[in-house]
Amino acid sequence: MERLAAAGVPVGVLVAPVIPALTDDELEAILGRVAAAGARAAGYVLLRLPREVRTLFTDWLEAHYPARARHVLSLLRQAHGGPCYDAAFGHRQRGAGPYAEVLARRFALAARRAGIDPERRIPLSSEHFRVPPRSGDQLGLFA
Repeated sequence: MERLAAAGVPVGVLVAPVIPALTDDELEAILGRVAAAGARAAGYVLLRLPREVRTLFTDWLEAHYPARARHVLSLLRQAHGGPCYDAAFGHRQRGAGPYAEVLARRFALAARRAGIDPERRIPLSSEHFRVPPRSGDQLGLFA
């Protein structure tokens, strides 16, 4: 990240997944470190538990963090209106309600304190794109 930023490449990060009552306490430290490494944009995604992932995660959570499992799942349900997951676009990434609002405010404040604009989007450009001369030559971009 530091090398990309030093080379003039716009750097942004996505903090994901944010797990309530398990990893959310790391937001401030993560944003501070990525800002120091050159990130100028940041976003986050609340833990998503679609379909069978919910069962896998719940089993893992109960095995590794049994004292926190009920609280973690309760916060996820609060953020998704009852179930642990809501597939609606826009809602599935951030949730809604008091916990989700506090998380969003906390993230924005931590980002600003770190010198990152939480609303900034890095503009994408295709001006340097070139069609590879032959099929399969695209991997040469990484040489």
